Amino acid sequence: MRLNYQKYSESGAPLLVLHGLFGSLGNWGWHSKELSQHHSVIGVDLRNHGNSPHDAELSYPAMDSDVLQLIENLGFASVAIIGHSMGGKVAMELALQHHRVVDRLIVVDIAPVGYPEDTQTHQRVIAGMKALDLVGLKTRDEAETFLEDYIEEEATRKFILTNLARDEGGGFRWRLNLEAIEKNYGKLRMKPTGETSYQKPTLFIKGALSSYISSEDEEEILRLFPEAKLKTIMQAGHWLHVDKPKVFQKIALNFLADKE
Repeated sequence: MRLNYQKYSESGAPLLVLHGLFGSLGNWGWHSKELSQHHSVIGVDLRNHGNSPHDAELSYPAMDSDVLQLIENLGFASVAIIGHSMGGKVAMELALQHHRVVDRLIVVDIAPVGYPEDTQTHQRVIAGMKALDLVGLKTRDEAETFLEDYIEEEATRKFILTNLARDEGGGFRWRLNLEAIEKNYGKLRMKPTGETSYQKPTLFIKGALSSYISSEDEEEILRLFPEAKLKTIMQAGHWLHVDKPKVFQKIALNFLADKE
């Protein structure tokens, strides 16, 4: 599958940025622009997200294959990768399965483990998106008001609404493939499939207010990524790059410059 991507710069070592579930390359736009002062940054829309093609299959091996194809099509022998949440698992899958193409890896607030079903967040988000009457919808404000019954946090609602786009007739549509996400949600909770360890520099960054990386996960992190270091950003949650953008930038740039 040919993924949609955006180049933010042409100079410096190549750096791919992979977003999380319900996201797109635009959610990382500010960080990509900042990082492009030092690296050749490529923001990527993963399959069924953003402006990339839709497909019934949505799994880490499939997304790994997509990103590998993109790297080869861009003519890069190898790249550094930043991956957040679902994008972090895609990045880990790629590093574990194709060691040669990943020079350095930054995994943002996700671990190489399976996660239990979280009915209070993702499933409620999916239910709200499905229940929204796109045909009768007049404004984005109406959509946000409707989603309040499903998504309590305002920041999460606004994040989800970045996927609401105008169709050719002037109405609204969801830009992502909601059907595929719902059907394959169980696969997205699974751990990466690679079992041979990735022996290159790796950095896991977690938010102190997030539970996505626990102390119990560290054994599996070091088994698969023996060179890994873990950094915690205080007063930040799962979207730590939004909560503490400048702190995240400093940590990421230091690691990419081999100053960590």
